[in-house]
Order: sequence, then C-alpha cells, then structure tokens
Amino acid sequence: MYSLAAAAASGGVGLMAIYMVALVAIFYFLLLRPQRKEQQRVAAMLADMAVGDSIVTTSGFYGVILDITDDVVIVEFGNNKNCRIPMKKEAIAEVEKADASYETSEK
Repeated sequence: MYSLAAAAASGGVGLMAIYMVALVAIFYFLLLRPQRKEQQRVAAMLADMAVGDSIVTTSGFYGVILDITDDVVIVEFGNNKNCRIPMKKEAIAEVEKADASYETSEK
C-alpha cells in the first residue's frame, strides 16, 4: 500500500513540474518576448536617427532634428527658428526619415 501512495505522490510532483514549465513558457511568450522585441525596435529606431529627420516626442510635439550627440538631441519645433530645445533621446516616440527629394528641392 505504501508503494501506491509513493507512486501517486511522485506522479503529482511530475504533473506539477509540467504545469510550472508550461506557466513559465506562457509567461515568456506573452509578456517577456514582446517587451524585448519592442525594446530592440526602439533602440534600432534611436540608433538610426539622422539630422533632418522629423520626430514626435513622447509628449506629442512634432519637430526636426538639428544635432545629435550621445544621448541628447537638439530639436527645432514649429516654424520659429528660435525654438530649439535639447532633449534626451529616450523622449522620442517616433522618427520619420527625411525625404531626399524634399532636401534637394529645399536647397
């Protein structure tokens, strides 16, 4: 009788281990993996920025990049040439690449 109880208990532990592995896998694929992909996308976007690109900040302001350093970007907002603000790269939500035909027609 003792061996049946021991076998049932070991089967329960094995089943519990399978449930734990399944929960960890679900947690990884639903939460961690998408977050990591988004972080990689944002890092690639920030690394690919160039002078002249249009941006949208996390607070919703539209501007154009004038200068880029390691972690600071100088952005010009609106048509006023005096409105140039330094801001952190992390405050940029979207980047739209500058159109090459627009740049050549502007000069």
